[in-house]
Amino acid sequence: MHEAFGIVIFAVVGIGAVVAVITFVISRKAYDDIGRGAFAMRDEAPPRGPPPSSPAAVRERDDEIRQLLGARNERRARQGKAPLDIEAELKRLTGPVVDPGLRAEIRQLVVARNERRARAGREPLDVDAEVERQLRELSG
Repeated sequence: MHEAFGIVIFAVVGIGAVVAVITFVISRKAYDDIGRGAFAMRDEAPPRGPPPSSPAAVRERDDEIRQLLGARNERRARQGKAPLDIEAELKRLTGPVVDPGLRAEIRQLVVARNERRARAGREPLDVDAEVERQLRELSG
């Protein structure tokens, strides 16, 4: 009985290995189809609308923000608060955000430039005004 058990084990393992190899060879294309189908994210249709950061997309974004700000103003009016200037708020929300580290680095450069100007006998620049000018130049 023990001898038959070993033979059965080896036969089952051998047959299983042969079936696994045959299945692998036959179903090679099946591995290419993994992740495809109706629910696969990579087969989605491309997004509709203008390409991101194009002038049309920026206009569309600004129009949607204006609508949201208009709704905020209506809610503020119902609460008895003064309405916000929509264009000023839009400019504040969509304007470039300056990293404090960048601002500090530009300030250091302006201070160093003022020191060079002072050594050359020229009048120093207004540090705050020059920092703001350079930030506008970078974002513009």
